[in-house]
Amino acid sequence: MLRDTVRRFMQEEIKPVEDKLEHDAYEPPPEQLAALQKKARALGLWLFETPAEQGGAGLNLLGQCVAAEETAKCRMGAYIAGCGAFGFDPPNVIWKGTAHQQRFAREDVALGTKAFVAISEPSGGSDPGRAIQTRAERKGDRYVINGTKIWISGAGMAKWGIVFARVGDSKGRDGITSFVVDKSRPGISLSKIPVIRSYSPYEVHFDNYEVPIEDRLGDEGKGFSFAEEWLVHARPPYAAATIGIAQAALDIAIDWARQRKTFGGYLADKQAVQWMIADSEIELRAARLLVYQAAWNADMGRNIKVDASIAKVFGTETAGRVVDRCIQILGGMGVAQELPLERWYREMRIKRIGEGPSEVHRMVVARDILGAMRQG
Repeated sequence: MLRDTVRRFMQEEIKPVEDKLEHDAYEPPPEQLAALQKKARALGLWLFETPAEQGGAGLNLLGQCVAAEETAKCRMGAYIAGCGAFGFDPPNVIWKGTAHQQRFAREDVALGTKAFVAISEPSGGSDPGRAIQTRAERKGDRYVINGTKIWISGAGMAKWGIVFARVGDSKGRDGITSFVVDKSRPGISLSKIPVIRSYSPYEVHFDNYEVPIEDRLGDEGKGFSFAEEWLVHARPPYAAATIGIAQAALDIAIDWARQRKTFGGYLADKQAVQWMIADSEIELRAARLLVYQAAWNADMGRNIKVDASIAKVFGTETAGRVVDRCIQILGGMGVAQELPLERWYREMRIKRIGEGPSEVHRMVVARDILGAMRQG
């Protein structure tokens, strides 16, 4: 029921508006966006990850994956329903903070605005335990933050965010502390980073930025463990969104193959095309089941660190292959801006890096398997 409701809403309400936007535009005029968001809220399609008691849908992880797959088929999905390829929920870790720390998140829930999370740095993002160089120095009743974060999505439009910085002399994860940061305070500046996709992340610079002690999220030195579960649980919906995009691309390719004539027959009659479509269908079904398995295990209260890595790698890499095949089937039309395939192709390339690159997730899986072998 959830899948069908989200799918129908995206097709009947969102896609007609989106089809009138420029090829790389992600948001309609404010009044039109507000009207669509109002309809989404009336259907309960609002901030899927956010707990119900905080004003969201409060879906479990499997529900989030089902919804993400459908919303991602429209690039505006994140703006309307609060989930999809990019996610619009406040970082769920904020609900573990104090009422004072939640003040910005409650506004985001009401208005459908977005926060940012700043972990990655120029020194590296895949190994934050060692790569984080941004420092927070305690001075009385406040901390002073200095450093630079990079590849931070949503920072431009956000009013607030969560930043991870190192406190004290520890060089490992135990020295990392998280803070709620208010962009209206002095000492924070942004630089846009043009990338392959149609919207840009940011560098976020902290220059003697002062944050009150009451905006420290969790205990000092425990910031990374405070958010680790949230980071792991973000991966299945992330992978599900790429599967949704690949499924939409495959649907376009199937329709094209059925009607396009070449060399005296339809493309659908050519074995080369048939096998590309068959391989894509097989791989997407497998990827979807891996994502669902990871999400279901999380909902059963199990540790899904390895399951999430497997789902993320296989989901994003499968989606990239499928979109590539679909472009090949359509030929020149596949790379024309008349269709969304070339935009999806650019987006899929990023998905193998975002939420941890494939190589790091393979390392997680390998360590788990080889460690189990050594113990056996």
